[in-house]
Parts: sequence; C-alpha cells; structure tokens
Amino acid sequence: MATRKTATAASETSAAPDAPARKASRAAAATQPRGLSLHIGLNSVSPAHYGGWSGDLSACEYDALDLCALAQSKGIKPTLLLTRNGTRAKVLAGLRSAAKTLKSGDFFLLTFSGHGGQVTDINDDEADGMDETWCLYDSQLIDDELYYELSRFAAGVRILVLSDSCHSGTVTRAALPSGIGASVGPRPRLMPPAVARRVYRDHQAFYDKLQNDVAKAAGNTKVDPDAMLATLSPGSNRITAVVQQFKPAVVLISGCMDNQTSMDGEQNGAFTERLLAVWKNGAFKGNYQRFHKTIVAGMEPTQTPNLFVLGPATAFLKQQPFTV
Repeated sequence: MATRKTATAASETSAAPDAPARKASRAAAATQPRGLSLHIGLNSVSPAHYGGWSGDLSACEYDALDLCALAQSKGIKPTLLLTRNGTRAKVLAGLRSAAKTLKSGDFFLLTFSGHGGQVTDINDDEADGMDETWCLYDSQLIDDELYYELSRFAAGVRILVLSDSCHSGTVTRAALPSGIGASVGPRPRLMPPAVARRVYRDHQAFYDKLQNDVAKAAGNTKVDPDAMLATLSPGSNRITAVVQQFKPAVVLISGCMDNQTSMDGEQNGAFTERLLAVWKNGAFKGNYQRFHKTIVAGMEPTQTPNLFVLGPATAFLKQQPFTV
C-alpha cells in the first residue's frame, strides 16, 4: 500500500510542471487566427432544374480539389463540395457555419468553379435588369444571396473569394471566341442565355421569392450585389454605400472581366491553372495585388482576371496570399 502511494505521489509530482505549459499552449492556440475554406466545383448541373441542360464541363472538380489541397497546405480546414454535392443547401450551410465560427482576425477562403448564369432582377438593384448567379447543382445562387451571406461574417474576418466562372450580363450576351463550339475545344463557363431564360421562366416564383427574402433580411437596404461578383469597376460611385455597410474584409479575384469569358480546360480552368502556376506550391512572394498582377500577366488577352475588394480590405490586400 505504501509503495502504491509513493508511486502515485511521484507521478503527480512529475506531471505538475507540465500542467502550466499545457495550459499556456492551449491559450496560445486559442489566440491564433483560424482558417476555414469552402471549395465548390461542378462539372455538371441537374437537368431536372435546368430545363434539360446539364452544362457539362471537364475541369471544375479538379479546380476544387487542387485549391482544397492548397488550403490544407496552409493550415486551413477545408470543406469540399463536388458536382452532386454542390447543392444550394450544402453551400449555404457551409457559408453559415463559417460565419458563425470565425471571429475577428480569422480567415475564410471561398472558391467556386462552374457555370455562371442570370435571373431577372425584381429589386431594381441591377443596371442591366439581371441578377448574376453561380449555377449550383440543384439551383442557382443569386449574387444578392452571396453578398448577404458574406455580409454576415464578423468584423475583422478576412475573406478571399476565387471565382473561376462567368458572371456578368455582358459576358452572357457576348459572342463566344472564334473556334469555340458546343462540343469541340475549350468551353466557356457560362449558362447559355436561352437556357437562363427558360430556367427563370420555369422557376420564376422560386427565384423571385429568394430575391425578396434577401431584401427583407437585409432591411431592404439598396445595395449592388454585383460588386461581390466584380461586375462593377472599383471607381464606381454605386459601390460606396455597400462598402460602408460591409464589416468583413473581402478580396475577390475572378476569372475574367465583365466583358470576357472564363474558359474551362482539361485539368484546370484557365484562371485556376494560371493561379496555381503563380503560387508555385507556396514559392510565390508578394501580396494579393502582386499576386493578381502576376496572374494577369500570364493570361491570354481574351481573359483578364479581375480584382475587387469590399469592406476594410486595405491591410488585407498587403498580406501574403492564403495567410491565416
């Protein structure tokens, strides 16, 4: 009995010095910035919702997988949604979970590779009368919704959005580059206008209600959600009210300007392929502005990635990309 007591006492004595160290380690970990990411890549959409159109692409899942691996290499905890899992419910759940979890100083990476589309704007917040969308598997995510979901992140959260897709009305009305057909060569990542009109007609009540619900939740504040999708120039006066109301710091790098087309590929989209080449497995040195300029320098003149910011993003822009 005495021997057992002595052994126990010795054990407690030897463990005691480690307790403060463990406590300090936990405290230090609690104060370190946290990184989360959501990667969405859709090689097709559900014909059931899109009027028989499946929008087949080749490289969107590869984009999401490669950017997910990049996030993990930087200590970011990722969520991956590929094609059939890229549903409205799962995307919104991922955004809302991150918004509830992350605090000031934390980092959120959102990447999307897939088709861009349009629905008719019913809230008069679009100059061209159309709301831009991301084509998720079972329905479209309207730019109003994306703007609102990101606005719910806490002040001080840094958000990087990488969008390898087409978004603007100018893009969907533009002629395709010479030599690009429906089944031969690279495909543009946009939903054809005729399909977009048919989808909206078939589901008008659904999309109109989404827009009204977002407007109501946002207090009917007039915003320009296209800014979130980089379809306004940085000098536009229309963005002023949006920036003043936006609490997190957002940097968006999109696959093309609003009068161009983001192209698909065999292994990656053109934008994502160039981004990964510039990143060079972490060898890139510089801030987000240099990162963007270096990406642009290596792209074809028919596709110029755009850089846009929302909220207090000045300090964020000066950071090394993907820094948690």
